[in-house]
Amino acid sequence: MSHPPGFDARRFKALERSGFNRIAARYADGAPLRADLQDALLAAAALAPGESVLDLAAGPGLLARAAARQVLPGGCVVASDIAEGMLAEGLRRAADEGVPDLLAAACDAEHLSFADARFDTALVGLSLFILPHPERAVAELHRVLRPGGRLAVSVWGPRNDVPLIAHALDCIARHLPAPKVPRPSVFRLGDAAVLHDLLDDAGFRAIAVTPHRLACRFDSADAYWQAFLDLAGGAAEALLRLPDATQATLRAAVADDLAPHRDGAGFTLESTVLIATARR
Repeated sequence: MSHPPGFDARRFKALERSGFNRIAARYADGAPLRADLQDALLAAAALAPGESVLDLAAGPGLLARAAARQVLPGGCVVASDIAEGMLAEGLRRAADEGVPDLLAAACDAEHLSFADARFDTALVGLSLFILPHPERAVAELHRVLRPGGRLAVSVWGPRNDVPLIAHALDCIARHLPAPKVPRPSVFRLGDAAVLHDLLDDAGFRAIAVTPHRLACRFDSADAYWQAFLDLAGGAAEALLRLPDATQATLRAAVADDLAPHRDGAGFTLESTVLIATARR
């Protein structure tokens, strides 16, 4: 897939790794905000006891921990991510939740360290779009799945249908210069046809793409902004280094942009997520 001018994949990955390691605990704390989507993706995956499952770009293992409860003790779940701090956070929480058998492997999603035909099912939750070369990651998923194995993926929908992310990005674009390390658009797989073709080109079959509505409520504009930072990885790393005055300007702009979503004392934002399923 194409990239912004000046895009440096290696530098981008390093920044993302650093950023997500930094926000690992807060990212995990934000799980309730996305619980409905997590349940929908797991339902689409149709896991069965005893299966071997890969959670790719797993972060702190939100999906992996839930999947483990469905396939253990006879099966296994491996959480994989480039940010080792995120995986460590996930393992700690898994142990606290009584899921001590969760496995973790720090590796690049575009160059997986697993044997061919190793897994029955692969999960990719809200992350495929941020990889520099998602086509490489999808090809790797095809390689590590067994014949007939299942894939379940979620991605943000079209930009105009994802106010949860678009409002923050619009404010950043209006008030800050372009980033030194260009970022792929998180909406670049938001067209169902594009997502379908990405999976089809990698050799997957029985592909189905279904829209899912995700409603998120925030008590205040500041709560919305903090939730965005807690999801933003490398972007959060850069934003948190801004002068206090600049951060205040961004927060004020976000509050103005959220006005149409006022819901009583807070704000409710409904966004579209695409859930794709396919077979190896």
